[in-house]
Amino acid sequence: EVQLVESGGGLVQAGGSLRLSCAASGFTFDDYAIGWFRQAPGKEREGVSCISSSDGSTYYADSVKGRFTISSDNAKNTVYLQMNSLKPEDTAVYYCAAPLDYCSGYGPLSRADFGSWGQGTQVTVSS
Repeated sequence: EVQLVESGGGLVQAGGSLRLSCAASGFTFDDYAIGWFRQAPGKEREGVSCISSSDGSTYYADSVKGRFTISSDNAKNTVYLQMNSLKPEDTAVYYCAAPLDYCSGYGPLSRADFGSWGQGTQVTVSS
């Protein structure tokens, strides 16, 4: 059974930083990619980033490019999302999702490509 556990959310002022973690189990971590999505109140869930554990290939949505960095620690089966220069519009519940066959670097990410989701972690950016 695939399990994904997010942590690291919280309240931060605009311009601040947070690092989200996604601990994965139940599948061969090195063989798949993991993605991050977010959902703000009243909005659709949108793909933010993904990373392939096999070769480190990444994708970023235009809205976060240059501010967010995704990374993978294969020894810990954990993916991180470092979020810098946060803006109020980044406020959302952030979800990690897996397993994706490969993160090609081209988006947008599709929810339909992911079979399992974490419970989500709230990120709130105050102005």
